[in-house]
Amino acid sequence: MEKDKTLYMIGNAHLDPVWLWQWQEGYQEVKATFRSALDRMKEYDDFLFTSSSAAYYEWVEENEPAMFEEIRERVKEGRWIIVGGWWIQPDCNAPGGESYVRQGLYGQRYFREKLGVTAHTGYNVDSFGHNGMLPQILKKQGMDNYVFMRPGRHEKGLESETFQWTSGDGSQVTAFRIPFEYCTWPKELKEHVLRCAGEIKEPGGCIMCFYGVGNHGGGPTKQNIESIRELDQEADMPHLILSTPDEYFRDVKKQGKTLPSVSGDLFHHSSGCYSAHSEVKRLNRLAENRLIMAEKFSVAARHWTGGKYPLEKYTEGWKKVLFNQFHDIMAGTSIEPAYDDARESYGAALDTAARGLNAAVQSISWHIDIPMEMEAGASTEAGAAMDRKPIVVFNPNSFPGKFEVEMESPGLKENQILVDEEGTEITLQQVQSLASCNGRTRLVFIAELPAMGYRTYQLVIRENSRTFPAVESTNTSAENRWFRIAFDEKTGYITSLYKKNDGTEYFAGPAAVPTVIEDKSDTWSHGVRIFDKVKGVFSGVSVKRVENGPVKCVIRVTSTYGNSRMFQDFSIYKELDYIRVKTTVDWHEKWSMLKLRFPMQLNYLRASWEIPYGVACREPNGEEYPMQNFLDVEGANPGLTTAINGLSFLNDGKASGSVAGKEVSLTVLRSPIYANHEPYVPDENLEYVYMDQGVQTFTYGLYPHDGSWEDSRTVRRSREFNEKPTALFETFHKGELTQKASFLELSADNVLLTVMKEAEDGSQDVILRLVETAGRSCETGLKLPGLGRQTTLSFTPFEIKTVRVPAAGNLEIQENNLLEDI
Repeated sequence: MEKDKTLYMIGNAHLDPVWLWQWQEGYQEVKATFRSALDRMKEYDDFLFTSSSAAYYEWVEENEPAMFEEIRERVKEGRWIIVGGWWIQPDCNAPGGESYVRQGLYGQRYFREKLGVTAHTGYNVDSFGHNGMLPQILKKQGMDNYVFMRPGRHEKGLESETFQWTSGDGSQVTAFRIPFEYCTWPKELKEHVLRCAGEIKEPGGCIMCFYGVGNHGGGPTKQNIESIRELDQEADMPHLILSTPDEYFRDVKKQGKTLPSVSGDLFHHSSGCYSAHSEVKRLNRLAENRLIMAEKFSVAARHWTGGKYPLEKYTEGWKKVLFNQFHDIMAGTSIEPAYDDARESYGAALDTAARGLNAAVQSISWHIDIPMEMEAGASTEAGAAMDRKPIVVFNPNSFPGKFEVEMESPGLKENQILVDEEGTEITLQQVQSLASCNGRTRLVFIAELPAMGYRTYQLVIRENSRTFPAVESTNTSAENRWFRIAFDEKTGYITSLYKKNDGTEYFAGPAAVPTVIEDKSDTWSHGVRIFDKVKGVFSGVSVKRVENGPVKCVIRVTSTYGNSRMFQDFSIYKELDYIRVKTTVDWHEKWSMLKLRFPMQLNYLRASWEIPYGVACREPNGEEYPMQNFLDVEGANPGLTTAINGLSFLNDGKASGSVAGKEVSLTVLRSPIYANHEPYVPDENLEYVYMDQGVQTFTYGLYPHDGSWEDSRTVRRSREFNEKPTALFETFHKGELTQKASFLELSADNVLLTVMKEAEDGSQDVILRLVETAGRSCETGLKLPGLGRQTTLSFTPFEIKTVRVPAAGNLEIQENNLLEDI
């Protein structure tokens, strides 16, 4: 009798290279699992093995080349199936948008070069939620399908386990949610098959059923394969075929049935992972940004000065970052020693980027024409020259603007001031040096910089200098032409943030309140979506103005809770329209979460969260959500005629928060036990290590704005927090470069250049990554003065576009996919 249900049996081995073990153990387990799969292929002619993660294959290639050749042959036969196409199976929430691009860029190119194939099916079966921009990224990496498992059915209802998943730009992939597990133990197979078969609701239906020992590797066993053969012979069992995800998706599409459609993020699973282990998330953000900046200026240096572009070093740096984005590392769910390893690896990537960035900017600055005589009538005597010092400031962003610059310096001489390349005096302030000794100071000024370029300043002696008034401030308040902020002198909480142009008062009560939340959940916070059980708040110790001058004032709020201490330095600038808050937390609490709470006064609140290469609007329902560089809320002001006002919360390393009704909370840290997974109950007689203990620093920002974030340059402000200018002292010398220059210019405010790098193929072609940031179609002019090229580009909403500028100037600028192919 013909069976009316079909199970596509997917032989796999879920391999966590790091989790309850370190990467060295994972390295060995990869080899053991791959050896086992190859042995099964010798024993069973119809056995197929599905596997992902290019990093594993690189391990095998470098350590067991003979086994790698065996795998290559099985791939040629079509029995060893490559899925995923990424370097690793990462956390799909915390990394930046460019990291997902690089996952596929390096993963797919590795598979193509080494194994002669690329993946057609994206594959992140154990990641804890999936950001809504992934369909576009997958499609542009050559993948039309996607397999995942979390959130499970108890966490997100879906009409069908197979559906069309759509991102904000309209890109679509066919997705499949594994209904139960991605692995099985040898003796559990029949029960697992019956559960999967029960998910087929109509005659002739089919579903994928994953089998094989997993997590610590293992893969399909002899007993697995024998059981599948035996079960297929039983009359009351569905038809079982050894198959692959690619074959399943191909057959489903052949049926021509209309699949349900799902748009946007796939949440919630393990909400505590959005904030667990602050350090690894902070290091990841820092490494991403520094590599991106280094690549940009290395391209500029190559074309401006003939400098070197260290392609192989940058690629290796990115691979280290991508590996540490593995979901059990990035999500904070691994054992403590795994984070020692991650710290070392991030350090290597950061060092690579720092050295590349330094070499690039120093090469450029050395070729700038900085004559001894900068001002008309200035003396050229040696003594006078010693009173002058050139400074070159580099802007890594694709837009011009005003940027805070801080740099250490020898103490200023009497009447020594700062001027730009035209001799115009620039407001300069001295603040506390990082060195506690005489003869050193720290300079701060606001540099007005060209897009993706540099500008030259000088410290000079001028007898008749201007006097610039200090920022209007007291110990508990400060204001500029955009807003006024005030603090309670006892608690240190914000009592008012008032926007001057229309009378908007943003907060309905005390704001920036450090609030301690009870959090007795495990490391993952299984089953928890809302963290709102307040244990207490930090109490004020002091509120005082610690810096004040014509550039900025700094009001320091010091507060304590239990054994913990917190310092918030609120910087208010004369010439900048946002507040920067450098924050230091010395944390010594357990089973707790720390949030900064801001009760909003706006009505009809809309909450918008930056996600990787996009933005998502989410309900203000109090649930914890992952966050990239900003979270914005906007609404109408009670009693005011102004239609819409907003407040953007910017950050340089925090990854989650919540909006409950009208209250915004930025999640600062969590302190569960390392790798504590329910149902394990901690033993009161044992000692455990808790996360996020000790000192950590980060910066957040408050950006009050008119209208919506789409029209208020929130994206630009968030980039200013994350890709900061680089400044260095120079000397006087001749050069072919002008004292102010831009390598690249964009005409549309809502298009952002995120990447400028050299192509991976070694052609020295320049690759540009551009993103539409406001959710609206547009055209933008793209000028490349540094390359002598220009073009016009069209964007759909939230489109990610990759452009290749050929090294040969007679070839046209081309659009590529995310693998840098035409």
